[in-house]
Amino acid sequence: MDFYYIFAGASVGFIIGLTGVGGGSLMTPLLVLGFNVQPAIAVGTDLLYAAITKAGGVWSHHKHRNIDWTIVRPLCLGSIPGSIICVILIQYFNISGDYFDKVISISLGFMLVLTSFVILFKNHLSSYLSPAKTNDRKPSSITITLLGAILGILVTLSSVGAGAIGGALLMLLYPSLKTRTIIGTDIAHAVPLTAIAGLGHYHLGNIDFSLLFNLILGSIPGIYLGAMISERVPEQLLRFLLATLLLLIGAKFIT
Repeated sequence: MDFYYIFAGASVGFIIGLTGVGGGSLMTPLLVLGFNVQPAIAVGTDLLYAAITKAGGVWSHHKHRNIDWTIVRPLCLGSIPGSIICVILIQYFNISGDYFDKVISISLGFMLVLTSFVILFKNHLSSYLSPAKTNDRKPSSITITLLGAILGILVTLSSVGAGAIGGALLMLLYPSLKTRTIIGTDIAHAVPLTAIAGLGHYHLGNIDFSLLFNLILGSIPGIYLGAMISERVPEQLLRFLLATLLLLIGAKFIT
């Protein structure tokens, strides 16, 4: 099965490089539906996969000053405790087995549907907010922290949302931010969140390290190849097809 996992990592990495869509919305459904991996194992392994694959992006964006750390801090103040509390509650109430898989599947389905709408209407959202870019309105740190806490819980349960949903929130809350700053800030927040959530799942016994290694092994050349040919493929068509696929998969998980 190792070869198939490497191929899965390469395929998801290729789509990430091609479209910029986060791996969580692709990898976890592929592992659950394509390889019959237990949902809890798929989510836990994918969280560490996301933390590792995105870590290099933080340094790159920081070097180019594309990260607003004044936003990352309050987000982390909410999302990291939210993730830890989520793991503690799972352990305290001894949520496991089929019931835990059902909770994760419903959470995953909800986040996939939400992600598909974000992908579909991203450009419309950006156009709608463009007149507001001249305004300097900023939400309070408490608001950002509370939103971070909600995001932390949802990401811990589904492994989806740290990328697309986080980026959409930043676009809504900070319309004056440049796109590259939104991307850099989102990645800088996603890495510690997915790392902490992944370690929480490791504590619960939900990590398959052999699977993790093979996914990373395949994704590295996949991302590189996707990025190389991304300019030759119509982005709008790709995003529409991807969003439609995520919507259908999300509906399957929910039902």
